[in-house]
Amino acid sequence: MTDHALRLLRQDRRLAELAALPFGFDLDRAAHGHVEEVRLASGGPLETVAGDDAGGTYFVCADGSVLYADSEGAAGIIGSSVDEALELVIGLPGWRGCTRLSPDDGEEKILACVAETEDEIREYYGIDEERAELRAALGFPDRSPVELVGRLRAALMRTEPDFVLLNADEGCAYDRLGPAGPPLWETVLAAGRANLARLREGDHAAWREVAEDPVRRRITLRAAQFDRVEGDLELLRHLLRHETRSSMTDELRLAALLVGLRGDTGDLPLLHEVRETDFDTACGLGGMPEPGASADELRQWARELDESIFGTDPSDEPVSTWTDLARDQGMTELARVTLIRELDRIFMDQSALRRPDAPRTLATAPLSGLARDFEELGDLPQALRAQRLYAALQEKGWDRVSAGYTLARLEREADELSQAVDSLAAVRDVLATPGDDSLGYWQQVNLGRFIAEEHYRLTLALADAHRSEEARALLVAADAVLGELSDNAAKGVRELAERTAARVREVD
Repeated sequence: MTDHALRLLRQDRRLAELAALPFGFDLDRAAHGHVEEVRLASGGPLETVAGDDAGGTYFVCADGSVLYADSEGAAGIIGSSVDEALELVIGLPGWRGCTRLSPDDGEEKILACVAETEDEIREYYGIDEERAELRAALGFPDRSPVELVGRLRAALMRTEPDFVLLNADEGCAYDRLGPAGPPLWETVLAAGRANLARLREGDHAAWREVAEDPVRRRITLRAAQFDRVEGDLELLRHLLRHETRSSMTDELRLAALLVGLRGDTGDLPLLHEVRETDFDTACGLGGMPEPGASADELRQWARELDESIFGTDPSDEPVSTWTDLARDQGMTELARVTLIRELDRIFMDQSALRRPDAPRTLATAPLSGLARDFEELGDLPQALRAQRLYAALQEKGWDRVSAGYTLARLEREADELSQAVDSLAAVRDVLATPGDDSLGYWQQVNLGRFIAEEHYRLTLALADAHRSEEARALLVAADAVLGELSDNAAKGVRELAERTAARVREVD
């Protein structure tokens, strides 16, 4: 990866002008930046090197790759270096019209598309002599449009997950420029399918290794969910026995029903042994037929569980299934990008949260789940985005308060102290006038303790930031909340309250 051609453009005004017009790689536009503030979801640096007359921008990433972002909210990698990107934009001056093309489309279709685009450009600008001059000066070979389209396709496919562009203020992701990659489930299941193939071959080492590794066991069971073979019964029994080590998981329930679907009543003792592993498994596998049940009863139980929770189409699984498994396999950025796009989808269409059985009611749990997922990934900006929408959609007093103090905690941890102060003020307003009877006993339960604790923790953060006046004011509010708690609820908060008061006095 080099920037030899970029250096030549910066040194030779004639070449720079040719690159800018008609090829749309204008070095002078770099000084103006992009149409909005942007950042990579992965957190890497971006250097603006050029722009075009349509408001698009060329960025160089940490590894030298060039990311192009248009002014309409789409972005993608177009080369592994500036030189490679320049060779593309010069060789395919209408490259943005080629982003959906693939070498699989065939030479005839590619050449026809490129010819049509270039003929449109020739109505306004000369490109043939200019292209030849630039190629010669920059040392670029005369590559065919078919080869350049193949290189563009390969570059665009590298965009996710490491080069996804975000609006810096709102946190939403740019659309993918060019083709969509494989669905997340396909990537996640690849290793599970390989494991399953080895198990089916009778590889004794694989039987041991897969069964003893919690992650490999889980993804292998998921692979078996979507590739059901009659001869898998013994390996499913093997995985079921070992999955009990993880207690009650979705995959334990999955393994149990896959065994039960065979209708072998000889498996009932094993299934009951698994169910009685601990309290959680006993609850999670409730409804299982008792010993002595018929094969039809066993199959019926398994089918009902399958239809209500699992199924045979991976695209029907909740996104969280695949993001959790992606994280477990170390595919952190892939999980993060998928979660961001899921949050964007909800922001753009909140009707996606409507309950099918009650269209006027929103099921907001996916938002709180997204907030937790982002927090576990260490992505506080996205966690805050999810939690703020979640808090705004709550209607009952209890839910508004619970969402509000959690929002304040995330804001405090993100060092957004003023916003956290406002969030806790909103919590106190709801406690004073809840609008319903859901908060009748908040002073006697953990909710009250959690609210008081967050008040004191934010007061400590304000004191540590030398915002003493705000710390004193919040300490008064914190003491007022503590004063309303029952003795039992307040018991675990008093030490924190005393430490906070001492810290505020120290700052004063």
